[in-house]
Amino acid sequence: MQFLKKIIDFYIFSNIHVALAGFCLTKVTLLKFGFNTFISPLFVALSIIVSYNFIRFYEIKTNRLGWLKQWFIEQKKVLISLSIASILGLIYLLFFTEFKLNSLVIVLPFAFMTLFYVIPIFKIGSLEVSFRNFPGLKIFSIAIAWAGISVLFPLYQEGFKFNQSVFIEFMQRVLFLIAITLPFDIRDLPSDSEELKTIPQVLGVHNTKIIGTLLLVFFVLLGFVVQTNLITTFIIAIVTGLFLWFSTVNNSRYYASFWVEAIPIFWLCLIVLFLNN
Repeated sequence: MQFLKKIIDFYIFSNIHVALAGFCLTKVTLLKFGFNTFISPLFVALSIIVSYNFIRFYEIKTNRLGWLKQWFIEQKKVLISLSIASILGLIYLLFFTEFKLNSLVIVLPFAFMTLFYVIPIFKIGSLEVSFRNFPGLKIFSIAIAWAGISVLFPLYQEGFKFNQSVFIEFMQRVLFLIAITLPFDIRDLPSDSEELKTIPQVLGVHNTKIIGTLLLVFFVLLGFVVQTNLITTFIIAIVTGLFLWFSTVNNSRYYASFWVEAIPIFWLCLIVLFLNN
């Protein structure tokens, strides 16, 4: 049992799980718009492993990681090997597949948003200035970055012309990603700096859940505009809402990091299921 726990911990905290979620979100976009390729989903997944582990290693010198800091130090060699393998995979995708290099124009701004959330953009004396320093920006920067990478990038890669449907999909994804991030903010409420001004810090846990529910209602309503995948959209909204309402500051570390993070995987399974019926 202890061995199985170590495997699960490595799968989650090495960012393989969140990379799989990124793969699935990107694949959901492609399937909804009629594409069945794997280049951009793989690119997103490998990029997440590299960037998130890079950020974690950067954070080792800070006190933000808490108990996770010791785990990263213990797994340092394996994580470096995983990151190097992911970089090699990215190189292969970039230069030995049909990857369109000009699509990096879409990726880079959102990638910078992700990296510079933690890494300082510049310094003023001893003060490090990053997106993290701006109160209330955390959840929106995460949602916009993930929406851009999982919606705009794969469609641009496939040569799909941006239109109203793409804009609606992007807005839906932002709403979904904000809602799915709220359980993490609730979980981190005791440890987050008050300067972050997260939604639970400002409005309280109960009001945060109400706001998340309203976001999911708009997420579903936007689905009626495009009239596609309404059943899967509704199911995902319900599942996300349930996880949000059962979120507390006392949830286990696996509640958000595994189960909530698995919602995009469930979403892809639903899309595939309904496409095959």
